Amino acid sequence: MVLAGAPTLGRSAISGAEALSYVLTRPLEIPVAGKSVAQLEDTFDEGRDGGRVHRALDILAPRGTPVLAADSGRILRVKSNTLGGNTIYATDPQGRIVYYYAHLDAYQKGVVDGLVVARGDTLGYVGTTGNAPKDTPHLHFQVMRMPPDGKYWDGEAINPYPLFLLLHAPARNDSLVEGTR
Repeated sequence: MVLAGAPTLGRSAISGAEALSYVLTRPLEIPVAGKSVAQLEDTFDEGRDGGRVHRALDILAPRGTPVLAADSGRILRVKSNTLGGNTIYATDPQGRIVYYYAHLDAYQKGVVDGLVVARGDTLGYVGTTGNAPKDTPHLHFQVMRMPPDGKYWDGEAINPYPLFLLLHAPARNDSLVEGTR
């Protein structure tokens, strides 16, 4: 499905440095309901079976916890695969950044390819589909730069952990009142 006004995949591709700067301007939601930055662990560089490197953030939560859109944008693909199980690929409104949600227990009713979503919309539910350990429900969340060739499933990964730390940090001077110390 092609939406009127939707960016052509790959046409909005930007460099790695530009992607990082751009994504820092996006008010990203932690994509698992009820989770705070303090509950996240950086799993981006961890090893995985077959000599792979994770390149994503695993967010542990009880099975069935809502998975939320980290950003407003458009659903690119809703599909199941061997590694990720029930997965969703989405993009930001400009088509510059790709968000990958995997191991979903189920999809939210009505989530389909081409759907326009708002940050915080429920996309699905935490699970253990694909190659996830059956006793460890979690969301596998990946942020990628949209590649110039439009192959969104193969974009350069960006570690979301420091992004969440920066975007959700408490205000440094929130207890200071102007004119006092």
